[in-house]
Amino acid sequence: MSEATAAVRALVDACWRVPVLVGIAGGVAAGKTTLAVALRADLADRRVDVVATDGFLLPNAELATRGLLARKGFPESYDVAALRAFVGGARDARLPLRVPCYSHVTYHVDGEREVPPVDVLIVEGVNVLSAAGDLLDVGVYLDADEDDLASWFRTRFVELAAAAADDPSSFYRVFHGLDEAGVVGVADDVWRSVNLPNLRDHIAPSAALARVVIHKRADHAVRAVDVRDDGRTEAEER
Repeated sequence: MSEATAAVRALVDACWRVPVLVGIAGGVAAGKTTLAVALRADLADRRVDVVATDGFLLPNAELATRGLLARKGFPESYDVAALRAFVGGARDARLPLRVPCYSHVTYHVDGEREVPPVDVLIVEGVNVLSAAGDLLDVGVYLDADEDDLASWFRTRFVELAAAAADDPSSFYRVFHGLDEAGVVGVADDVWRSVNLPNLRDHIAPSAALARVVIHKRADHAVRAVDVRDDGRTEAEER
């Protein structure tokens, strides 16, 4: 992702604020965490931290009480006020601040940690642009075809379910009795009923708030990087 991180880094370098706030959004399994890790490595000459918005999901018990457990990941399933308070505090240089940590294995918030003073703070998550785009210095959106996103989600789901065989604490242990075809069926149902509607209705529209849009191929390679400047778009075709 060198071309993608280079485009983002150029905008970070041009920003005079400290810390520079970078937000990375995109559909489920689009590669937001992978991009955040790559960008952090590209900015190794600075103090950088990465925070996931998943930590600001409401507790499962509260989601169940509100009838939102099946809509986990939708805008209403997040504590947006807490997320904005954290990003706003970082923007005002009030770090260190504590943030909740989310586990995709156990499927809920699992503890918290302290985010220290940094030069660049990367916040990644499906809702970061829609919930806190106005507080960011550089907004990034990872774009991919819906079929590719569905395939990447299916692969991740199957891998988590397989790993759960040796992990009693894993949320995915519930699928242990299913064969691979059964697990794939569950993954595809979750994609169609939850992730795809969320993508179309809430996540994809937030791309309009991004300064950088990174288009990916089916093999996760970068196809193009669009850098928006003063209402114009400059495309670097790959």
